[in-house]
Amino acid sequence: MTHSSEHFIEFALQTGVLAFGDFTTKSGRQTPYFFNAGRFDHGAALRRLAGFYAHTILANRAAGKLRFDMLFGPAYKGIALAAATAIALSEQGVDLPFAFNRKEAKDHGEGGVLIGAPLAGRVLIIDDVITDGAAKRESVALIRGQGAQPAGVVIMLDRMERMGPESELSRESAVQAFERATGTPVIAIANLDHLLGFLRSDSLLAAPARRQLPALEQYRQRYGA
Repeated sequence: MTHSSEHFIEFALQTGVLAFGDFTTKSGRQTPYFFNAGRFDHGAALRRLAGFYAHTILANRAAGKLRFDMLFGPAYKGIALAAATAIALSEQGVDLPFAFNRKEAKDHGEGGVLIGAPLAGRVLIIDDVITDGAAKRESVALIRGQGAQPAGVVIMLDRMERMGPESELSRESAVQAFERATGTPVIAIANLDHLLGFLRSDSLLAAPARRQLPALEQYRQRYGA
């Protein structure tokens, strides 16, 4: 099968991860679509999702956009994502160490906040989305604190929208602000423009959701970075 951004969007629709309607984000913003990565909650779905991560990572490495030595999954969602991606990459002949962190340091047993391989070299962060970038900045600080270098962040979906309340919208998206603040590139399997392109396509899966296209186009125009 192919692993294009459009196929990922189809996959998200099929699994119920991507939904259309009237939703309210954590910040209180009204949005015509909702992406809930927690719905990738079965083994087969996680395996296929990891394939999309692996394809995106290897394609960007082949294009010279990524150089990395290991994977890191921020607690909590990133833990399963990094482990599954490490497996998917190994199936493609790229066997890499991976690690993840605890939210709170353990004071017994092996102790500390890190589990897995020692953070070393160029570390690629694997996670679901970037909302405000705070958790990813913590990961960057943790990696640098161990003497390693953050190589980049790979996420599922870039919403490509400006942050803040209506009266004080930022000029940048959360992804752009993170890249500027940390100097760490972010690569998404898909973004809002891919979603709009999918809804404009002749895909049979897009047909039921096509009526949402005007609302998404207005949303992109209003909040797009």
